Amino acid sequence: MRHRVKGRKLGRTASHKSALMRALTTALLKHKRIKTTEAKAKEARIFIDKLITKARKNNLHSMRQVMSVIHDKEVVKELFGEIVPKIGDRPGGYTRVIKLGNRVGDAAAMAILELVDYNDIANKKAEERKEQRDLKAQEKEARKDETAETALVEEAKVVEDSEGPKTK
Repeated sequence: MRHRVKGRKLGRTASHKSALMRALTTALLKHKRIKTTEAKAKEARIFIDKLITKARKNNLHSMRQVMSVIHDKEVVKELFGEIVPKIGDRPGGYTRVIKLGNRVGDAAAMAILELVDYNDIANKKAEERKEQRDLKAQEKEARKDETAETALVEEAKVVEDSEGPKTK
């Protein structure tokens, strides 16, 4: 029995689970939003919140502690230089889990894990994608209209040729 044993095993060994948590943490801090299974998101949320709490101290010791977990220097610089000043004044709860439903292939419960004050980045990216889709749709309609006009012109020429001179 697992009395008072916290956390999820996620069907992995301890080393595999710690590697997974490090990878999810690095990805979240780099991209500000990741899509994963619900169980992994809930477990990573705990891991990431503790890491951000350490980073809030903003001294050499805390930086070395964070570097022992995250091995990407650019992500650590971004954490201390950009993320902590933006969300560091919160008393916790730096991440959000949004449930998405089940994955098609294996029906696993999916979720989005994101940093709380960075949802504007995701919204901006979504708007850019929407604008690109709209531009492509307009171009497609314009090409469709051009081909329709040329077809009408060709039909009109054919109609004129067929009428020709009339004999009585």
